[in-house]
Amino acid sequence: MYLEFYGAADEVTGSLHRVHVGEIDVLLDCGLFQGRRAESNRLNREVPRWASEAHCLVLSHAHLDHSGNIPSLTRRGFEGNVYCTPPTRDLCSVMLRDAAMLQEQDARYLNKRAQREGSSERVEALYTVEDAQKAVSQMISVPTHRPMPVAPGVTLTFHNAGHVLGSALVQLDLMERGKRTRLLFTGDLGREELPLLKKPEIVPDVDLLITESTYGDRLHPDIRTIDDQLAAIVESTIERHGRVYIPTFALERAQEVLFALERLHEAGRLPDVPIYIDSPLAIAITEIYKLHPEDLAEDVRQRILDRNDPFSPPRLTYVSDVAASKRLQTSGEPCIVIAGSGMCEGGRIVHHFGRALGDERSSVVIVGFMAQHTLGRRLVERRSKVRVLGVERDVHAHIHVLNGLSAHADQADILRFVRETARAGRVTRTVLVHGEEPARDALHAKLKEAGMPEVIRSQKGARVEL
Repeated sequence: MYLEFYGAADEVTGSLHRVHVGEIDVLLDCGLFQGRRAESNRLNREVPRWASEAHCLVLSHAHLDHSGNIPSLTRRGFEGNVYCTPPTRDLCSVMLRDAAMLQEQDARYLNKRAQREGSSERVEALYTVEDAQKAVSQMISVPTHRPMPVAPGVTLTFHNAGHVLGSALVQLDLMERGKRTRLLFTGDLGREELPLLKKPEIVPDVDLLITESTYGDRLHPDIRTIDDQLAAIVESTIERHGRVYIPTFALERAQEVLFALERLHEAGRLPDVPIYIDSPLAIAITEIYKLHPEDLAEDVRQRILDRNDPFSPPRLTYVSDVAASKRLQTSGEPCIVIAGSGMCEGGRIVHHFGRALGDERSSVVIVGFMAQHTLGRRLVERRSKVRVLGVERDVHAHIHVLNGLSAHADQADILRFVRETARAGRVTRTVLVHGEEPARDALHAKLKEAGMPEVIRSQKGARVEL
C-alpha cells in the first residue's frame, strides 16, 4: 500500500492524490489547476494514465480545484464510481456543467479573435458539457457516517469538514494482508467559528492524516469583526457614489457574503442600495443550500425551516442573462455587485473590472484565498496595473482584503484539529498538502513544535508507504 501525490502537493490548486491498495488505485479528488492560463491549460490536460484507469474516486467537496477535472477523466475513459456526499453531487451537477460551458465559450471567443488576427492557432475546450454530464452520472451519494465498501480492502466513511456545503473529511479504512490502516484526508478543512456551517468533526483511531495547509502561516481575524469591516467599506464607497464589487466563488463565499449583508440589514447598518448577484451559478447554488439545511448551522437551518431566508438581504436582484449583466456593467448606479469567479480568472467579474478598476470611487472586496499568478492575487498585491481580458488596466479602485470570511482553517484551526485527531487515535504521520511553500513550511514547524512524531511535506510524484 502507498499514497502518491500529484496535484495540490506543492501548490494549492489541482487536488489529486492516489491511494494504492493491492492491485488497485483509489483517487482522492481530481481538481483543476488554477493560475497562469497557459500553464493551467497544460497541467489540466496532463491527466496521468493511472488516474483514468483507477478503480474509483472519492471526492471531498465540490470546489472546482477539487472536482473540476473529473470530466477530463471520463473523457479519457474513466468508468469508475465517484463517491461523494449528497449535497456535493447536487452542487457538481450545476458546477461542472457551468465549467464546461465557460470553457466552450472561452474557446469560441479565443478562436474568433485568432481568426480576426489572421492566426491559424485554435483552442479546444478542456471538456464539453456532455463530458461533465457523464461525470455526474458516475457519482454515487454516500451520507456522512455511513461506512461504504468502495474497493477490495477499502471502506469509505464521510465526516463533516465544515468547509462548504457537503464538504467531507474522507476516512478510508485500508486492509491488506490482515493489517488495517486508517487514513483521513481533510480535503479543505473548515473553521469552527463560521456562522453558516456545522463545525468540523474529530475522527477517532486515525493512523495517517492528510491535511490541507492553505493558511498554515497565518491567523484569520476574529469573525466577529468582519461585519464591522464590511459595513464600513460599503458605507464609505456608497458615500463616494461608487460601487462595491465582491468577486466570489459561487459555492460558499457568495452565500457567506449574502448572509453577512442580511446580518447588516437586520442590525440597521446596510445602506439602502441595490444588491446584484451577477452569477447564474451562484443563484443555482444558493437554492441548493436551501435544499440541504441538515448541513448548516442550527440557527441557519431553523431560519430556512421557518421560511426566513438567510440569503435574501433587501433590494437583492438576481442577474441571470448576459444582456442584463451588460446593462449592469454600464449603468453606473451606486450598488453592491457580487459576481464570479472567486480568483478573478474568468466569469462576469472580469467584465465588470473593465470599468470598475479604473474608478477611484469604487471598491473591490477580496474575501477569499487568491492563488499565485491569478488576477485576484495581483489585486491583493496592490499592483498599479493589471491585465483584464488581455487589456492592461490602471487600478484606481480601493482594494480591500477580508480574510475573515475565508472558509479555510487558519494555522490555529489546523493545529487544534491535528492535536485533537491525534488525541483521539494513534496518528503516527501527518502529511501536508494544498499549500504554497511558505504556508506549508510554517505549519510543518508548528506541528513539530507540538510534538507530532512525523510531519511530511508532500511533493508531486512522491510516495508514502502505508
